Amino acid sequence: MTTPQFDEVWKHDTVLLHEAVAALEVQASGVYVDGTYGRGGHSALILEQLGENGRLIVIDKDTVAVGHARQRYANDPRVFVWHGSFSDFPQALVAAGVNGNIQGLLLDLGVSSPQLDDAGRGFSFMREGPLDMRMDTSKGMSASEWLDKAGEAEIADVLWRYGEEKFSRQIAREIVRTRLQNPLQTTTKLAELIAGVVRKREPGKHPATRSFQAIRIKVNQELDDVEACLHKVVDCLAPGGRLVVISFHSLEDRIVKHYLRDVSTPPSLPKGLPVMPKSVQPPMKIVKKAMRPEEAEVQGNVRARSAIMRIGERVA
Repeated sequence: MTTPQFDEVWKHDTVLLHEAVAALEVQASGVYVDGTYGRGGHSALILEQLGENGRLIVIDKDTVAVGHARQRYANDPRVFVWHGSFSDFPQALVAAGVNGNIQGLLLDLGVSSPQLDDAGRGFSFMREGPLDMRMDTSKGMSASEWLDKAGEAEIADVLWRYGEEKFSRQIAREIVRTRLQNPLQTTTKLAELIAGVVRKREPGKHPATRSFQAIRIKVNQELDDVEACLHKVVDCLAPGGRLVVISFHSLEDRIVKHYLRDVSTPPSLPKGLPVMPKSVQPPMKIVKKAMRPEEAEVQGNVRARSAIMRIGERVA
């Protein structure tokens, strides 16, 4: 029996595919990093525009995604695949033998469609599976393990901070009460518990949506990764190099928005200076306004509805 190809198992519609790659302004001989490979939609389009001297560094926490990339580009010397977090992308550059700064970094944040659609990963409350939620299943604490060990106050804080769940305290209290008898080990058990606690329902939204999102962000340290990555961007981008980030969560987008504002804003100086010294000029500029998917894309892919893309360019 032959092993099925990855693309035969799960389909993934890449959000803002053409817009994101166009924002990179790909140079044929440039070096680019796709920090969130997923199923490679952005990577494939970048490679179409790279020449034989160009390089693409592919990064993903997910071992399945890494396996997909290695299988797909096994015979393409332009591609280097690295298993890890995009927050450590400078390490991937060293491993790939890249000397000097890069021309572009692309981040497509959040969970991918294949991860949501695979019940065995534990991301979805719509499908029964083990309560895992780790993007990198080779290490770290699963959602079930964290919920079994965390204190009630910590759980409530995570649900409120990362999910803006109004019933965070009540849900946390019920989780702690329930785990005394039986640890929560499946997605459906957790979803049922939350549904029994949340009294006021949001139209068109499952009552477990906010909590599952919050727990996933906590387990994978998603916001920490975004902040850690952004702090390294200026030092790794060449002049004219682009940072392109697609966010699906308001907290992620806020981090990106504030970062781009900070690195593109000149420092406060005394009034009356005739010329601003180059040493205090901001290292980056914001390119265009934040971009959202067109209505046609949202209609074809409901997961695109919350996407927002921001672009920055290294100028000094």
